[in-house]
Amino acid sequence: MSRSARPRSARARLVPLTAAVLICLGVAPGIAQADPIAPSDEQLQEAQEARDAAVQKLADLTAQLADARARVDAANAAADIALDTFQVKQAELEAARVTAGSTAAAARRAEADLAASRAQVAAFSRESYIQGTTSPGLQAMLDMKDPAQMLERAQLLDAAGGHKADVLVQFALAQRQAVATHDTAATALVQAGTLEQQAADALHAAEDAEAAARQQAADFEAQQVDLTEQLQQAQQALAELEGARAAALEYARQQAAAQAAAEAAAALEQARSSAREATLAPVGPGSGTAAEAAVATALDEVGTRYAWGGGAVDGPSRGFGIDAGVVGYDCSGLTRFAYAQAGVSIARNSRAQFATLPKVSRAALQPGDLVFWALDVDDPATIHHVALYLGGGQIVEAPHSGATVHVTSMYWSGYVGAVRPSA
Repeated sequence: MSRSARPRSARARLVPLTAAVLICLGVAPGIAQADPIAPSDEQLQEAQEARDAAVQKLADLTAQLADARARVDAANAAADIALDTFQVKQAELEAARVTAGSTAAAARRAEADLAASRAQVAAFSRESYIQGTTSPGLQAMLDMKDPAQMLERAQLLDAAGGHKADVLVQFALAQRQAVATHDTAATALVQAGTLEQQAADALHAAEDAEAAARQQAADFEAQQVDLTEQLQQAQQALAELEGARAAALEYARQQAAAQAAAEAAAALEQARSSAREATLAPVGPGSGTAAEAAVATALDEVGTRYAWGGGAVDGPSRGFGIDAGVVGYDCSGLTRFAYAQAGVSIARNSRAQFATLPKVSRAALQPGDLVFWALDVDDPATIHHVALYLGGGQIVEAPHSGATVHVTSMYWSGYVGAVRPSA
């Protein structure tokens, strides 16, 4: 390939590449864009605090809702127990009503017996009066109102054999039975009514407690829905702010990358211009200068990966050691390849290149010269790096593992000297 063809090829590759980078990064020359505004730390902090507060409120309410649901369950259980109790009391009431009914019937029979006994006593009294046999004791018993006392007196008279006292005994027993059965029926009804009222009160209280617990749980559930919506809103607000900040940071990164790409492209073009304008020794008839061809070749390799031990006279090759499998150049591999394309054969490693090629002073540096760095600037045996000088204070180099061939500013720390392969 001729020396004049390589610079044109490089320029042809450079222009669309730079344009593509600018387009991909969203930078269009001549079009003004409003930069995304990143939210402040205070705004993000407020949004985070709002989100955290909503989370805490929701957690507290969830615990309250769990307690409320537990109370609902307890109230349901209490209502069930109260219902069972009410049903038991209802059964007791029915039994009491049956008892009251039977005792009422007994009371009616006792009343009938009492009426019959009264008739017997009345007949006995008339007969005794007509015969004049009514005793003072018998008359006194008839005047008594208490059945128990009447029965006791009648039994005494009967034991004494006085004046048909057995009729009076029957009367006293009938009267006593009538009073007792009436009292029993009345007591049964009163007890049944009391039990029924107690059961009804317990049932109503249980129903009220259950209803209150259910209402509280429903209120908490409604609040939970509201708080869940608030949390979602807070999370969305925070996400929007975080997204805005990320977008602003990404935009800034893209702008910086676009600027760096533009500067690198400008530097590369400037290096090419410097190389084309330099007046260097020709290699042969009609071939231009070896230095210009070497610089153009090296610039064509910008972007190629660094590979330790990589680089041959016909292009990049696989490295070894830490860069095993990586195809590219190391520093001396790049300089050797560049000059090989210009028709100049130089040594493979940097120390040999420095040792075998004509030396150039720092003041006399020209594009195409090789520049070297050493650990000890007074000891060439410690040389560890070489690059091609482009002029204008710039170099093209294969720097280190993980990097690529690039154009950068000339640096002087550790600089040990330069050589001119084209001399």
